[in-house]
Amino acid sequence: MIRILIAEDVNMVRGALVALLNLHDDLDVVCEVERGDQIVDMALEHRPDVAVIDIDLPGLDGLSAATRLRELLPQCRTLILTSLGRPGTLRRALEARVAGYLLKDAPSAELASAVRRVAAGYRAVDPELALAAWGESESPLTDRETQVLRLAAEGAEAREIASMLRLSAGTVSNYLTVIVAKLNARNRVDAIRIARNADWLH
Repeated sequence: MIRILIAEDVNMVRGALVALLNLHDDLDVVCEVERGDQIVDMALEHRPDVAVIDIDLPGLDGLSAATRLRELLPQCRTLILTSLGRPGTLRRALEARVAGYLLKDAPSAELASAVRRVAAGYRAVDPELALAAWGESESPLTDRETQVLRLAAEGAEAREIASMLRLSAGTVSNYLTVIVAKLNARNRVDAIRIARNADWLH
């Protein structure tokens, strides 16, 4: 019997995951949480074999919780469940040494299969996403350029960005021009899209 912890903040989704996994005779959901900062305590109490963790959780994000869980309960393997199919996000998950990475829109049968693979000591990662992550380059942007683009992505205008970063508006405009050129983007909006898809704005 594979013992499972579910961490998902949306009640309906969490309930569906529990019901789905409990349909299988060899799978048993022993605990469920809705916050990332509850994961480690519950895992230490219930000793699951696999933790199925949503990447976006209140309190503590899924990857940080997975890293902490690996340190304190290394025998519990982690399967990240996410709606983010971005190669950069997968790369961060692999750097956090999670055992599996599954998209929420994957067929339901894949979840049980992934849990079994992870429990058996294997990796469970969507192959196309893994190939994309393998080929994904590091961000060409400097830390300051990333900071400027992140603020622009949040809706700030050049003048506001200049005020927040204590720069001149002209300097910020220059940064944005360089960013657009570096990313081979058509404009600022396209640059934001490219950077978001590559997960360079986290």
